[in-house]
Amino acid sequence: MPFPNTSDLSPSSFILASIPGLEAAHFWMSILLCSMYILAVTGNCIVMLIVKMEPSLHVPMYFFLCMLAAIDLVLSTATVPRILSFYWFDTREISFGACLVQMFLIHTLSAIESTVLLAMAVDRYVAICHPLRHAAILTNTMTAKIGLVAVARGVLFFLPLPLLLLPLPFCSSRMLSHSFCLHQDVMNLACANITPSMVYGLTTILLVMGLDAVLICLSYVLILKAVLRLASWKERAKVFSTCVAHICVVLVFYVPLIGLSVVHRFGKDLAPLVHIIMGNVYILVPAVLNPIIYGVRTKQIQRRILSLIRIYDRTVQ
Repeated sequence: MPFPNTSDLSPSSFILASIPGLEAAHFWMSILLCSMYILAVTGNCIVMLIVKMEPSLHVPMYFFLCMLAAIDLVLSTATVPRILSFYWFDTREISFGACLVQMFLIHTLSAIESTVLLAMAVDRYVAICHPLRHAAILTNTMTAKIGLVAVARGVLFFLPLPLLLLPLPFCSSRMLSHSFCLHQDVMNLACANITPSMVYGLTTILLVMGLDAVLICLSYVLILKAVLRLASWKERAKVFSTCVAHICVVLVFYVPLIGLSVVHRFGKDLAPLVHIIMGNVYILVPAVLNPIIYGVRTKQIQRRILSLIRIYDRTVQ
């Protein structure tokens, strides 16, 4: 059946999703969301401040951690305030242009974060497998170049996503399945052939996040081989413990990403609550947990936090 002539139906706005039957709980949900957002902003700002203040942390791994913190700050700020305005003021509409910008930021920042996680895996590989060459290979200049490549890679790969959606006609339904804009969600509302957009989106995800995940796994296979060649179990545990924080951060990023992708591909019959929860987990949980993970695993960060708390206590007294 051919699509109707809907060239005049390009929407001026989309409707953000609410949870049917739980509208009365929006206030309490917003309190939880706002608390997590404040925790994410505070934690990531503290991490960047401590890395700047602590000379012993001026090494590639913690420069990459600062990049992750900056990404998480921008990503959560691009989404959570808009979600909170929906919960607090019932502003359910988001303009078409704002939706495309938000969608571009979410996917681009996720791609940049994936690239930085891969760079951190390479850093661990070089530090463990080629320790004498680590300082020569991963210099501060090289670290900065990797950061720029990560940004360029994310922008170049994901800029076509909103551009492919821009000329499409949209049907009368403007209801999204999340409280923010994602490419798959917006694409499915178009009443035109979305095959190019679908193929490009899937290909891009596989070439960026998929390839990064494979290379991260390969890095850890090589790391494990190097660790198992060490003489004692105590030495093996000590060396591999330097990777624990990074492994946790990788899992915190990829598990919600995979979960959200599965929900979009195969969960059309799931309750709206599942879509809302998975979307919020994908946006906020990495931003909240990343600074906590590295705070727990890094003694220099712990010492600096304790010293800041003591300074604050003396000031208050």
